[in-house]
Amino acid sequence: MNSKRNRNLVLALLFLGWALGNLDRYIMNYAVLSITEDLQLSPSSTGLLLSSFFAGYAIMQMPGGWLADRFGPRKVLIASVILWSIFTGLTGAAWSLASMVVIRFLFGIGEGGFQPSSSKIISLSFPKEERGRAMSVMLSSSGIVALIIPILSAALLTTIGWRTTFIIMGAAGAIIAVLYWFYIKLPESNTTVRTGQTNVSGEKGIFGSLFRTPMVWNLVVAYFCIYAVNWGLATWIPTYLVQNRGLDLISIGWVQTIPGITMLAGIYLGGYIIDKLSNGRDRLAGGISCALIGILLFLMFTATSVTMFIVYQTIVNLFIAFVVTLLPSIILKQLPSSVTGTAMGIANTGGQLAGFITPMAIGFIVDAFNGSFNAAFWMLIVFSVICIVAILTIRDKKEDLLEKASA
Repeated sequence: MNSKRNRNLVLALLFLGWALGNLDRYIMNYAVLSITEDLQLSPSSTGLLLSSFFAGYAIMQMPGGWLADRFGPRKVLIASVILWSIFTGLTGAAWSLASMVVIRFLFGIGEGGFQPSSSKIISLSFPKEERGRAMSVMLSSSGIVALIIPILSAALLTTIGWRTTFIIMGAAGAIIAVLYWFYIKLPESNTTVRTGQTNVSGEKGIFGSLFRTPMVWNLVVAYFCIYAVNWGLATWIPTYLVQNRGLDLISIGWVQTIPGITMLAGIYLGGYIIDKLSNGRDRLAGGISCALIGILLFLMFTATSVTMFIVYQTIVNLFIAFVVTLLPSIILKQLPSSVTGTAMGIANTGGQLAGFITPMAIGFIVDAFNGSFNAAFWMLIVFSVICIVAILTIRDKKEDLLEKASA
């Protein structure tokens, strides 16, 4: 293990990288208002643009983990940051819908290797008793970015414009890659060789046993559904508030900080509550949360004022954060530690596929209903109902999985 000082430096640098990656994802949801106008995009085209990142990101989830195991996480981490920085900068140079979709897809490919490689670096740098804390710091980066991004994006996009904003963010990523090169050092040769010798031969057996386990498919469905709700709201709420509620970008920036605060609070509070709940009760809490998400979504789009819309959105973010925190904890508690990494990659693929499909689907729905978002909200409500079923029907299968893996 690294010294405590080096571990804290590694954690700070990884947090910085995760925060920048989340910043790019979230700022696109606001920049798309100007991009749509500049490139003259329809709602369907806008949905395709918003989804293109998630296509590349989902594709790279499992290969990214394998590359980190095979060639070492430091190499994959640096390559990932370099690639995403290039395509983030190129976003500012896009001249058409086709060029923008290709650039964002390749950006997703680049960023797809960051999460598995950074997670592996944490496992190599930190002792077991500190890994949970380190991962919670990583998860909090998305909540912090969601909190500051409405105001930050409004300030940037109304002063320097979306093109310059993405170019600056690409340059920031290049700086982070340089910091990783100089300051993140791991015993790469030993860990890479050892990993390659012990794990590759059993790779097909691990994937096969996981794919034959019903719990894994429950988790894939639950991940898909909760992230469909999460990214459906995150990607389209700015556009919805402008087109259907009459707000301007500055006003949106301020009012969206309130749901951002509850998302961050939900992550920390959810982790505390989940640790206190026994097996079974945690899933019951997850099912109840999904039911409340569906009810609150209905109240959101039927709200008669912007104030009540934001109130309901604030509360729904609290329950979304709880479910998003619950699902990985189920993997860590219910599956053997030898397969949790692979299982996390499979389950998270479901979540990222939701990020690809949902924004695009909402765009087509809004086009089909002449600018109305009502049907899109109903789609998200259906996803919340399916998530209830997926979570409540999860059964403890740890022993069965162990038997299949050893067969």
